[in-house]
Amino acid sequence: MLKNKKLWIALLIIPMYILVKVSAKFPDTIEVVYSTGLYPFISKLFRYTLGWLPFSFGDLLYAFSIIFIIRWLILNVKRIWKDTVHWLIDIFAAISVIFMAFHLFWGFNYYRNPLHKNLNLEDDYTTEQLVTVTKNLIEKSNTIHLEITKNDSLKVELPFTKSEILALTPNSYEALKTDFPHLEYHPKSLKKSLFSYPLTYMGFSGYLNPLTNEAQVDDMIPVYKFPTTAAHEVAHQLGYAKENEANFIGFLATISNTNIYFKYSGYTFGLRHCLGEIFRRDPDLYYKLLPTINIGILKNYQEVRDFWNDYKNPLEPIFRSTYTSYLKANNQAKGMDSYSYVVALLINYLEDKIL
Repeated sequence: MLKNKKLWIALLIIPMYILVKVSAKFPDTIEVVYSTGLYPFISKLFRYTLGWLPFSFGDLLYAFSIIFIIRWLILNVKRIWKDTVHWLIDIFAAISVIFMAFHLFWGFNYYRNPLHKNLNLEDDYTTEQLVTVTKNLIEKSNTIHLEITKNDSLKVELPFTKSEILALTPNSYEALKTDFPHLEYHPKSLKKSLFSYPLTYMGFSGYLNPLTNEAQVDDMIPVYKFPTTAAHEVAHQLGYAKENEANFIGFLATISNTNIYFKYSGYTFGLRHCLGEIFRRDPDLYYKLLPTINIGILKNYQEVRDFWNDYKNPLEPIFRSTYTSYLKANNQAKGMDSYSYVVALLINYLEDKIL
């Protein structure tokens, strides 16, 4: 009887896979039924249940799961050739449960409407638009930088611990919900990852656990990056699964915060993305714009580059390639390159705004 149940559970992955692929063709339906319908209740339930814990329950769950899987494989290694069929049923039953839980708890958000459609923005832009917005971001970033440091050559040092930044992050969304009520963030479930060390070597600054809905930040990244990274992970938690969209919402959240250090982190984050796109389109123009940026801002950028360079290792490209495959499998056809879409959102949102 148990084996028959496992077989049925294993076979459920087939209709579930078909449902996911069919759902991808109907983003309007996903938006209404799941992303703005069922998902907010699921997310809040998890955040009320686990958000109060001072540690990541999801990280512990992953750790125990890895130990259990290794133990199970060791104990069942002989079944691979002695009882192959039932061994495979056990494997696919587990995969089926994880696949269903992933999509029910969070994953269907990959198939919702594109953010530019919900915000009535264009999804493309000219180089002229890009340059205009980039120059505005340079001016705004320089102004905030000087207001903080009083010296254009000093990098900004945030006067907060990383725990304090996590505690202040909900204020960003509190300010943002005036214009975007659907981005209300309560209760919170934002934590430092227990796996910060391996995350750093893998090249990741944070992640959302889709099975426990806990937003987690790599505790090792520079303090300067903490506000935007934390806001980015909260955006995932609020149902914006795509990396580019979470980047854009993270930008909006941090520049909406009343704290000037959060604003600095946000504006320079947006600026960095725009500069990267200018370099891709016109390297000469990029090098002309570079001297107009305060040296202190460039030092903050260099601080982040130096950090990641210190943790480069032969396995990082493999992890990034794996993550690219994951993104492509979840409705982000360009993989890691899809992050550049954030520039389209930035340009079309900021073009008519006074910074």
